[in-house]
Amino acid sequence: MRLTLAGVGHRFGDQPWLFEDLDVDLSPGAPTALVGPSGSGKSTLLGIIAGWLDPARGTVTRDGITRTQWVFQSPHGVARRSVLDHAALPALARGASHDEARGDAHALLERFGLGHRADARFSDLSGGEAQRLMLARAVGARADLLLVDEPTAQLDPSTTRSVAEVIGQLADDGTIVVVATHDAHVREACSRVIDLGDPATWGDS
Repeated sequence: MRLTLAGVGHRFGDQPWLFEDLDVDLSPGAPTALVGPSGSGKSTLLGIIAGWLDPARGTVTRDGITRTQWVFQSPHGVARRSVLDHAALPALARGASHDEARGDAHALLERFGLGHRADARFSDLSGGEAQRLMLARAVGARADLLLVDEPTAQLDPSTTRSVAEVIGQLADDGTIVVVATHDAHVREACSRVIDLGDPATWGDS
């Protein structure tokens, strides 16, 4: 499974290029941090990687990637629905029985440090707990490609560290993981960093 960007560049209309001649080869095994100042095109590049947006220049090749999950910076859930129900949803969507889905959900919640919150309502979660739940649900979907956009943008420093630790473990599932971030903790948790302001980081590392 592999995703390759060759000579990729993007701009909107006749505006200046956000980035040009981007060559990146992504494969499972280690989370990749996508960094750069605000306006450098991090979220735009995530959209191109996901296939939601065509690049203005270059090509994107997806080999063996059929399922993509995106975790946004603002966690969204059903306020009155339990944490366990949120975590069980991906397994139910795959056709698992109710008991199987609950078993998978409990295992996911334990892995993401939320086992003790299984019966809590989504509305009762802290910001960090809600973000970890969204990451758990994305992993439960068994995606080939997992994109995470600014996961700690609205979190306090202590909560940020807990989310960063989880992100550092995500690629253990054989998934290609790309995280757009401005946060040093998240950056340090990733095995590879692509800085849109530094072409020297765009090749293999």
